[in-house]
Amino acid sequence: MIEINITATNLEDSVKQIQSVLGGVFKERWGEHTLTVNNENAFGSIRFIQFDRGVSMFEIDMVFNDEVLLLRDTSLYNPIRFSYCLEGYYEHHFHNTTKRKKVDQFQSVIISGRDGGYTYSYLPKGIKVRTNEIQVLRNKFIGRALNPIDTLNDKLHEVFLDADHENKFSYFGSHNLKLADHINFLSTIKKKGLIKMLLIESKVYEILSQHIFQHNQAMSGQTLETSLLKSELKLVRKYAKKIIKTPAVNYSLESISEETGLTQAKLQEGFKLLYNRTVTEYIRHIRLKEARDLMNTTDMNVSEIVYTVGFSSRSYFSKIFKSKFDISPSEYLKLRNEKTLLQNEEA
Repeated sequence: MIEINITATNLEDSVKQIQSVLGGVFKERWGEHTLTVNNENAFGSIRFIQFDRGVSMFEIDMVFNDEVLLLRDTSLYNPIRFSYCLEGYYEHHFHNTTKRKKVDQFQSVIISGRDGGYTYSYLPKGIKVRTNEIQVLRNKFIGRALNPIDTLNDKLHEVFLDADHENKFSYFGSHNLKLADHINFLSTIKKKGLIKMLLIESKVYEILSQHIFQHNQAMSGQTLETSLLKSELKLVRKYAKKIIKTPAVNYSLESISEETGLTQAKLQEGFKLLYNRTVTEYIRHIRLKEARDLMNTTDMNVSEIVYTVGFSSRSYFSKIFKSKFDISPSEYLKLRNEKTLLQNEEA
């Protein structure tokens, strides 16, 4: 086992202590810090970004060649950790106990240690582990928060107000695939510099709100129930991504059911749970977004776009396009062409 003792009083020095054991190259650009490791200890990266209000994002994307123990001293640096496991798993326990609690793929977790204690995180050998963790320093966050925290449920409210870190806290939530989509968005941002940082920061606060919302639901007994297994929800999510890549395919509920092995009822339940849309509504939504993108990036006319994205009726396409975007396809193209012409004249 590789043991990494983290005694630092901030996130940057914590990652440098990890580097001192695992090795690797540490780089920073536009406030985005990345430790890249490719040696006998591990392969992958650790990334973190620090924002205002005492909020930071910490991500692990690695395969370890031996089990790794992150032993964190919570005496001087003890944020509330809103953690999510995207791939693989990891295990956790507090000081004075040896019983490990497993954090499974797609599981949401909230953890905070106590002053004078330690938290133990075990990362497995030979399995890719991807985690996203939002760390909140409660004093800074409460002092600069725009809204009061008394809207939180009692348990989480106490954690935020525990400025002296007198009590440890842990919440191991249910599986939440919606969070996976929000977190995966962070790696798809193509912008650079300040724009990229602003987009990441806004998404981080959205992810944080989802963690808190899920905990509030659980504490009030309003956890959304579903008859679907995690493996079945993963199938729904995988097929939704296929629709995004190939929207023009002639999908039907029956054909999707045959391909996935899920009943039509489970498909509808899964799409409603993950995307708040029926299967048909989701397909239509993706096709309309693709149509708008084609209008912005190609010289296709409306008829060509209708065929390309999988609609068979131009009149139907025009009707639902206007309903969604408050403008007809022809008017949208006209405005785009006028804008392009104006830009060319100014150039």
